[in-house]
Amino acid sequence: MLEVRNLGKLYGATPALDGVSFTVGTGEMFGLLGPNGAGKTTLMSIVCGLLDPSAGQVFLDGREFHRRDRELRRIIGIVPQDLAIYNELTARENLRFFGQLYSIPVTELETRVERILASIGLSDRADHRAGTFSGGMKRRLNLGASLVHEPKILLLDEPTAGVDPQSRNHIFEEVRRLNTQGITIVYTSHYMEEVQALCPRVGIIDHGKLIACDAVKTLLGRLASSLKFSAREIPATALSRLQSLANVKVATPNAQAVEIECQDVKQTLLQVVSILHEEQVEMTSLETAEPNLERVFLHLTGRALRD
Repeated sequence: MLEVRNLGKLYGATPALDGVSFTVGTGEMFGLLGPNGAGKTTLMSIVCGLLDPSAGQVFLDGREFHRRDRELRRIIGIVPQDLAIYNELTARENLRFFGQLYSIPVTELETRVERILASIGLSDRADHRAGTFSGGMKRRLNLGASLVHEPKILLLDEPTAGVDPQSRNHIFEEVRRLNTQGITIVYTSHYMEEVQALCPRVGIIDHGKLIACDAVKTLLGRLASSLKFSAREIPATALSRLQSLANVKVATPNAQAVEIECQDVKQTLLQVVSILHEEQVEMTSLETAEPNLERVFLHLTGRALRD
């Protein structure tokens, strides 16, 4: 559905994007991550037709896309981070307005508006002005506005920023439902747990370059899991047996503590417990940690603050 090929964008002499290439399959839920200033907004702006690239190409639904291509622009839905709704209009009027921009026939538009109001949980507030809504309700209306013209690909830029847990969960479920209906979704967020929960595959962009693009499971495999335990006494025989386990690294910060790096923390834990039981060693504390997308992200992009 989407192919980005050697995309570049210069602002003066400063590259915002530098040779970015990736594809998103039809019906895929793809996550796009990056620190502030990494180039995500520029990339999304080019993909949805708001900016021209300085180099490279974008293909949508098998055709090269240019920002003046109105036909291809109609298959794109965009949910911007900054709310794109009118506070003085009601929820129903907002959806009607955006539908009229696409010249949807009146009868069909009314059907779509009612369906979307129900799907975003705003049927009971349909005739209330958007300016009276909570942050979560506005976010849900923002999502609804992107769906009136029934896009094939949906670009979501921080769709849950600043919302309450209930609205966040509702948006999650609606995004999943849309994806099961075949809509291709590109999802950007600073909430790593959101992306890990929703997107089987992600791309990570930093300093204008795509530094990783793979299945989440594969990216998590780049980092080891860890297992740490303490005991009042750890005999040399027990430590030797732990060190002999396959595919682990064992460290002893002190005489009462052991730290183990491994690939499969659950399997390693079973082996450790078995050895300690046989050696009659009683643990006084235990801590395990498995890789997550946030750890991978920080590993690849660094921990320095970004403005």
